[in-house]
Order: sequence, then structure tokens, then C-alpha cells
Amino acid sequence: MNLNQPITYIKGVSVARAELLYSELGVRTCNDLLHLFPYRYIDKTQFYTINQLHQNSAEVQVVGKIIAIKTVKQKRGSRLVATFADATGQMELVWFKGVKWIKDSLKINVPYVVYGKLNWFNNVANMAHPEMELVSEYKKKLQSAMQPVYPSTEKLSNKGISNKVMRSMMQNLLQQTFEGIQESFSPLFKKDYQLLDKRESLLNIHFPKNQEILAKAQYRLKFEELFFIQLQLLVKKLINKSKIKGFVFENVGEYFNDFYQNHLPFDLTNAQKRVLKEIRKDLGNGAQMNRLLQGDVGSGKTIVGLLVMLLAIDNGFQATLMAPTEILATQHYNGIQELLKDTAINVELLTGSTKTKKRREIHEGLEAGTLHILIGTHAIIEDKVQFKRLGLAIIDEQHRFGVAQRSKLWNKSSEEGVPPHVLVMTATPIPRTLAMSVYGDLDISVIDELPPGRKEVKTVHRYDSHRLGVFKFLKDEIEKGRQVYVVYPLIQESEAMDYKDLMDGYESISREFPLPKYQISIVHGKMKAADKEYEMERFVRGETQIMVATTVIEVGVNVPNASVMVIESSERFGLSQLHQLRGRVGRGADQSYCILLTSFELSSDAKTRLKTMVETSDGFKIAEVDLKLRGPGNIMGTQQSGVLNLKIADIVKDSPILFQARQAAIKLLNDDPSLSSDENSLVLKRLTQLQRTSGIWSNIS
Repeated sequence: MNLNQPITYIKGVSVARAELLYSELGVRTCNDLLHLFPYRYIDKTQFYTINQLHQNSAEVQVVGKIIAIKTVKQKRGSRLVATFADATGQMELVWFKGVKWIKDSLKINVPYVVYGKLNWFNNVANMAHPEMELVSEYKKKLQSAMQPVYPSTEKLSNKGISNKVMRSMMQNLLQQTFEGIQESFSPLFKKDYQLLDKRESLLNIHFPKNQEILAKAQYRLKFEELFFIQLQLLVKKLINKSKIKGFVFENVGEYFNDFYQNHLPFDLTNAQKRVLKEIRKDLGNGAQMNRLLQGDVGSGKTIVGLLVMLLAIDNGFQATLMAPTEILATQHYNGIQELLKDTAINVELLTGSTKTKKRREIHEGLEAGTLHILIGTHAIIEDKVQFKRLGLAIIDEQHRFGVAQRSKLWNKSSEEGVPPHVLVMTATPIPRTLAMSVYGDLDISVIDELPPGRKEVKTVHRYDSHRLGVFKFLKDEIEKGRQVYVVYPLIQESEAMDYKDLMDGYESISREFPLPKYQISIVHGKMKAADKEYEMERFVRGETQIMVATTVIEVGVNVPNASVMVIESSERFGLSQLHQLRGRVGRGADQSYCILLTSFELSSDAKTRLKTMVETSDGFKIAEVDLKLRGPGNIMGTQQSGVLNLKIADIVKDSPILFQARQAAIKLLNDDPSLSSDENSLVLKRLTQLQRTSGIWSNIS
């Protein structure tokens, strides 16, 4: 029987049942059902005699015979009570529902295996609605001492698709398809990585004989799932490098050298130099660069990006930098414009609020080639925007852009068939496990040191009751000439949650820091862009000492004089958001502070987040904790990308298996890049099937 056939081919699965399983669990084919794995197991490795039962509420299994049955009247209806006996004693089996049907089906003095949860009444054990099976039937079955428990829904239970029915379907499926299950690895590969046979693994994941064989089956199936994800990513990377041509940037010319020698405001760190070297190597090998640049807030990614843009210009190309928000795009523009003000390089900004006349000038400059660098938002990928010769596209905080948006940049280069080099930058540190799974087809560079002179931001957690002390501290800092951010999670009051909302907060701060001694800016997402810009500018120029804002300032504002970040209701924020907000301070030479204000009632996850923030400023450590707390699906938008739709593996808990699987995939491709040897024929066959059916191929960055 073919595993791609619908589940109606399985004995006992009607069309109605198949439709229900598809709508509730997404199970359409036999292969889908085979890979619907149990999420726990009931250990039936032990049989108890009745005299061994203790007064607890354990789930136990007993073999015996029914020696008497009676119906007992009660206020509503009646209950059925059977006396169940073995050689050592007696207990009772009780049913409150389906009494007539069950009474007719029970057999007296015939051996049964019964299983259920113990209850005790007057020192006599009883079991309500036990699972029952004749010993003669029990012996015929695919016997598993450990019983699988499958995912279910209320609708499935209501329609009679119980766990027992699921087990029975799975048993029929395995009996009908066992011979058709195809191995994915050669005998030698399985021996090298100590992997169980695939058929044996699937049999023992559903019906394990014992704990030990279950562990081996789980390991084998997790390894295979992660191995083929890594293999697809690595193959894609090889194809990109061998087939997708890229412009060769041979010259390190006048623009780069002049800027590096005369206008660079500080010496590069060793990490920045290393990353630049990695990028230059990519730009000279004739293949398209596809590189992810990770670096914590303030580590100097933008300057690396600028130097790479200058290389593009030295080689006769244009460059673009795309950011997810207007604030961030404007900040990049202002920063780069300032750095290049004494050079002949032409830089422009294009966002949704760019005026029509200005747009026309930008379009003309791009097409004529006189505009060297274009910085902007999504506006850059509009069809009207055409470059004369785009050689480099930099995408900042790329997880905020969809795949389709990113791919539009590929088509902006007018030279047919050759896409621009792509450099993706993120200040959201990505844990290694996630980077390998989601960005495994990109080369990865990490800037892992901060520029010299940067002091670590001191972080403290304070409860609402300490607010007056916090205000006094803010006044002291303002006295020293510093500036302060106060960030709120909400714009309008949420009735369900008693959080300080922005306007309330603004009013209480205005009372505590009155005019004319103190000036306060306010910024939130519902303001017009021009008003937002005006308030930001006042703060940047130092005309206001306090910026009250929502998370619109998470990425963006660069004010070296701001030394305190107060985060209100910080239990409401995720770890990566807290880390990003903290990165808004600590940009100058002064000691900076981050104050996390919360209510007293905190969940255990919130406590872990706050403790992590207080203890470390290492973005990668924070990202690892975040991944453990939130799970991979909610980080970096991977749920939308469909990459991590895993059946059995968990990239957090199974990270050791992920590393082994990736190493195995790398070794295999190093030894046999085209997978053409007989030894790898099974791997190639499985890979080809996956490329046809799995979404990973098109969805990865």
C-alpha cells in the first residue's frame, strides 16, 4: 500500500472519519497519520495483582475475571457494578454511562485485561469506566507495553474518535503499510551515526516495547527530520554559490580609501575588521553574496554596511539600504549623510512621506546613475523605483520583511540575470540553533564586541511602590545634563489589564517634572509622521529632557546624551524587546541605566525575563533564554515562514541532535556534493521527495 494514499484506505477509516481527522489534525494521507506522533505514553509494563494495589490514585493494569454484575439504582438513572477477581482478591468496576450497552457486552468468568485509575471506597478498590480487553484479543495485537496517547480535540472526542480508536487505526495502518516504509539512509550511514532502522523506529514510536527502544526510535526520527532540513538548506547554499552569479567587486578604490583614511570617526574593532574581510571575500568570488550580519545594539553594524556600500560605488555600482520603519530609515540616512558630508557621494532618503517632486528627482538620479546610495523603507521596492546599476542591497532588521518583499530587491538590478549582493543586518541576536535552522542557507557573520569606551548599562528591577525613588534618581540625572526615556506598553487604556497607560503616565510625569524647569516630548504610533519627527528632533537637539513614548523608539533614535531608560510595566514586554529598548541608552561616554518597573504580581516567565535582563547584557545569552521561554515558532517570524513546522524534533530541547545532524549533512555534501554515489542514493531519493512536497524550499530567506 502506498503511503501517499488517503487514510480511507486504512481498515476502519470511513470518509466521514477521514474528513474529521483532516479538519481537526491536518491528517490527509497515510503518511500524515504515520507521522502523527504520540505526545505521551501510558506505561503498561507492569501487571498488578489485586492484593498489590495501594490506596493511591495511580493508573494500573490488572488481569482477572468478572464474577458478578449488578445494577444499582441512584437518584438519576442507575450505575453498573461488576465484581472483578483474581487469585489474590476482589475489586469493583463501575460504569455510570451506557449502562445497558456495557452490561450486554460483558462476559462472566472470561479473563480480561483491565486498565484505569484507582478509586477507594470503604477500603475496597474500584475503577470507573476502565479500558477493557479480552486476554485472547490482547495477545493477538501488536503488543506494546507502553500505550501511546495521541493529540486530540474536543470535536474528535465528541464524535467517538477516542485514543483507543486512534491506536486501533495506527495499528491497522502499520500492518497494512509496514513493508512499504522506505529507508532514508544507507546501512553504513546508520552504523556511523548509531541510528535505528526506519521501520523499527516508526513501529516503536507508536508501539514501544520499553523505554529504551522508545528513546532510540525518538532519536532516529528527530535526527532524520533535522538532517533533511539542514541538507535542504546546505544544498540551497551550494546551488546559490555555484549557479547564482554575482557582480565581482575587484577595486578597493578612491571612495573607500578616502573615507577609511580621512573620515572614519573611530578605529574599527577587531570584530568589525573580521566581518569586513568575510564580506570582501564574498564580493570577489563571482557568486552572489547572501550574508547575515548579526551584532548587538551599538556594535557598529551600520559603519560596516557603509564601508561595503563604498566598495560597491568604487566598482561602478549603486547601493541601497532598506529599513522596516520610517524612523529607522531616517536615522540611517541622517547618520550616513553626516559621515559622508565631506565626500562627493550622493545619498537620498525615500519613504512613504517623501513628496512627489522629491520622488521624481530620486527616480531620475537612480536611473541616471548619479544617485549612489538610496536609503528608505518599503517604498524602495515599489515597481517605479529602478536603478541604473544596483550592486548591493542591505536589509536592516530583515525579519520584519516578508519573503516576497525581499525578493523584489533581486529584480532591481538592470543587468539581466545578475542579482545584487544581499547583506542582511539584525540587532536581534539569533540563537545558534535558530540561526542554523532558519538562516542555514545564509553565511553568517557576527560582530561580537562593542566599540571601546562603551560602558555596560546598569540594569535594575523596581516595583511600582519605588516610583518616588525612581523619580528622584531621574531628577539627579537631569541635573547632570542627561536625558531620559520613559517607555509604556499601551497607547489606550485596556480595561482588562490595569496597566499604566501612556497618557496617564505622561500626566503624572508632567506633574512630577513641571514646566518651565523640565521639558517633555511625547511620541506614539498614532501621531502623524511630521509630529513624531518634530518631537524626536526636539529630544535629539536636547530641547526636552524626557521622552515619554511607546515602543516606536525600540529601533531608531540615537541620542548619546540619553543615559536612563525607564520601562513601565516591563513584565508586558518580551526579552528581545526589553534588550532592544535598553540598547537606546549607553551610546555615550556616561554611565547609563535601565530601570524595569513592574507591579508585584509577576508570572514565573516574567520573573525569569527580568532576572535575565538584570544579570546579563549579552544579547546571545538573552536570545537563548528567550528561545527557551517562547519556543522557536514565535521568534523571528518563523511561524509565518513555515520553516519550523516540525513533527517530532524541538530545536531548543534537541539542539545537540541538531548540531549532530548539521555536521552529518556537511560531511555528506563535502564527500559527495551531488549525492550521486550509490551509498547516497536513498538520501537523494528522500531529498527529492521533500523538495517536491515541503514548503521549506521556497520559504527560506
